[in-house]
Amino acid sequence: MQTPGEFVREQVTSVRSTVDRVADSVADASGVSAVSSSVGDFIREQRNAARVSLRELARTAGVSNPYLSQVERGLRKPSAEILASIARGLKISAETLYEQAGILDRRSGNPDTVAAIRSDDALSERHKAVLLELYETYVREHRASSPAAS
Repeated sequence: MQTPGEFVREQVTSVRSTVDRVADSVADASGVSAVSSSVGDFIREQRNAARVSLRELARTAGVSNPYLSQVERGLRKPSAEILASIARGLKISAETLYEQAGILDRRSGNPDTVAAIRSDDALSERHKAVLLELYETYVREHRASSPAAS
């Protein structure tokens, strides 16, 4: 005989698979935005790189597990506030997710340099922000002086 907990778990699993199947068919029929899909893919990549489960990230970000799953699959477009919560859960800057979602313009400069600063675990988020600001200022000033020097 099943315990009540096992019964509920089985029912939840069944409902989730049905919702996922229906959501996938709706997404296929309606055409999902490329921006939503790319930010979802990026979140999934970051979550997998950090070895964090979907459930754990949902808990730390303060969103529901199904909602986060839908964001990752490109079915939902998260608000800036939700992106900031997800970024906190992933321990990355919110700015990174804003750029992926198209909310913020990409920083000027070499993307590899920006990525290196963002991925350095020895730096706090505050240090990363300051370094990125300094780097961007340098790039802007260098570009402004380059045409004059020619």
